[in-house]
Amino acid sequence: MARTHTHLIFLLLMLSSTTSSPSREQEEDRIKALPGQPKVGFSQFSGYVSVNESHGRSLFYWLTESSSSPHTKPLLLWLNGGPGCSSIAYGASEEIGPFRINKTGFNLYLNKFTWNTEANILFLESPAGVGFSYTNTSSDLMDSGDERTAQENLIFLIKWMSRFPQYQYRDFYIAGESYAGHYVPQLAKKIYHYNKDFNNTPIINLKGFMVGNGDMDKHYDRLGAVMYAWSHAMISDRSYESILKHCSFTADNSSEECSSALYLGLVVEFGQVNGYSIYSPSCVPQTNQTKLLHRRLLAEDDDPCTVNYAEIYYNRPDVQQAMHANVTSIPYKWTACNDVLFRNWGDSEYSMLPVYKELIDAGVRIWVFSGDTDSVVPVTGTRLALGKLNLPVKTPWYPWYSGNQVGGWTEVYNGLTFATVRGAGHEVPVLQPERALILLRSFLAGKELPRSS
Repeated sequence: MARTHTHLIFLLLMLSSTTSSPSREQEEDRIKALPGQPKVGFSQFSGYVSVNESHGRSLFYWLTESSSSPHTKPLLLWLNGGPGCSSIAYGASEEIGPFRINKTGFNLYLNKFTWNTEANILFLESPAGVGFSYTNTSSDLMDSGDERTAQENLIFLIKWMSRFPQYQYRDFYIAGESYAGHYVPQLAKKIYHYNKDFNNTPIINLKGFMVGNGDMDKHYDRLGAVMYAWSHAMISDRSYESILKHCSFTADNSSEECSSALYLGLVVEFGQVNGYSIYSPSCVPQTNQTKLLHRRLLAEDDDPCTVNYAEIYYNRPDVQQAMHANVTSIPYKWTACNDVLFRNWGDSEYSMLPVYKELIDAGVRIWVFSGDTDSVVPVTGTRLALGKLNLPVKTPWYPWYSGNQVGGWTEVYNGLTFATVRGAGHEVPVLQPERALILLRSFLAGKELPRSS
């Protein structure tokens, strides 16, 4: 971040500082219990942090403290992507959070592989317009983008740390997936420069970040998606060759021949497959005839319709009241993703590789992982992009283990660890929660993934 931008953030924070004491603000944000929640032994907080007074932009967070030693465990910020999708809908409610929502949308049950056994987890709905996060300036939904999102996520963190001073100087990590492949390293870069400019002992004590199935480089992500579809027998040789012939996979990829080749291969031939997890069923409307089949085919945690249950639960007035959410009576329903934001996303960095290079040189711990059944942001594209970093290999490719089974494969480079998660899709903790938890533990410990059970 340029020094002028850092000073602007500093001045903004000074001008908008609150007079309430941190302990009082924390208590106002405390969640006593969520409707339908089983009894737990950890504290929860949720609420709003203003990030732009003039436009009325405020971001909504949900903190689930660690179930053991919360005063010493690190803080992990989780971000989902889209752009425009909710970290509460996905990260908290079907991936790494402590609770799952049942099919009725009225009760919660425990996630036995929750990540808050290892860290205090902070879920953030970002940017404004996502989930419960809001703006009082409707035009903001038409011009959101990477730069504003990163800057306001930094403002959020600085102000949130003022409200929760016990997390100042605590080891801090960021994790996320999908388009958070932009959010996570971009925020890490903002924090790195902010710390350089203002702190000898940084309040936001950034130690590292982790990105799963993340957008990394538009050229390699697109090329890798086509390679993945062909290598998994989802498109024909003819379509594969036609796409490679007519598509350059650059920013301008709009030739008629390319569009036709992509449509034939990735729409007509691809079929109605769940591209985010190609061996999993897709969520389909449940008629009376399909409900019984649905129950027979799926375990609760493998249900592809879980986001629908979240949209029931988080629209309940009693849930919103318990979470201190929707305090301004937002004139629309809470949804998992904001399509207006998605369609009108503004600036989007073409490649994140320069950011990775800068942060590797800065000594930030970086892990990149890929669920290997995701065809949307597939392992093939991620490997192509990482190859362009030309990092020296520290520990050559090997299988890592979860119990007595291969959990995936990994290679450790100077400055970055790459890992696959076998049998996982775009949302790695959904289908492989135990393997995802092993990944987290190894990342936080700064240790290589286990070579045996």
